[in-house]
Parts: sequence; C-alpha cells; structure tokens
Amino acid sequence: MRKIRRGDDVIVIAGKDKGRRGTVLRVVAKGRKVVVEGINIVKKHQKPNPLLGRTGGIIELEKPIDISNVMLFNPATQKGDRVGFKMLEDGRKVRYFKSNGEVVDT
Repeated sequence: MRKIRRGDDVIVIAGKDKGRRGTVLRVVAKGRKVVVEGINIVKKHQKPNPLLGRTGGIIELEKPIDISNVMLFNPATQKGDRVGFKMLEDGRKVRYFKSNGEVVDT
C-alpha cells in the first residue's frame, strides 16, 4: 500500500514548483516517482514521425518528480500533511492524516 496514489491531490514541497498543487496522474519507477498534473513541465524538441502520425516541433511534457518532494494535501488544514496507516474495526487498512487523524480513504 502506498502513501501517495493516482488521483490524490498533492502539494509540492521542494524544487522549482514548490508550493504548487496538482493531481497525481500516475506513479512510476516502482513507486519512487510521481507525475503530477501541471507540475515539472519541460520543453522537448520532437522530430516528426509520419508513420506514427506525429508532427515535429517543441512540445511540453509533464515529467516525473520524486515522491519525497510532494505531500498529500489536507483540505481541512489547507496544507500538506503526513500520512499514516491504521486498521479500522471492519478490518480495512486505510490512510489517515497525522495532524488531525482524519481518514483519507473512504
């Protein structure tokens, strides 16, 4: 079970996009990196490939950032928050915010 998953709302805590928020699009590199919507945008010079129907030019891509540089966003406190795991009475393992104990997963 991962602390940060696809679809989570995160805030960047380090790097050129520090302080910006976005949604996790995917987790890559065996859970060590995440691609966040609108974060770590780079420009790539791309050659045209007529076989794939791809035009050439300069495109903008969202590149992965290390998972240690993002925190799960807590809507109650409007800040990034640490995440822990606990077992509920019905036997489910859920994530919760460390600051206020609120359960993340529903």
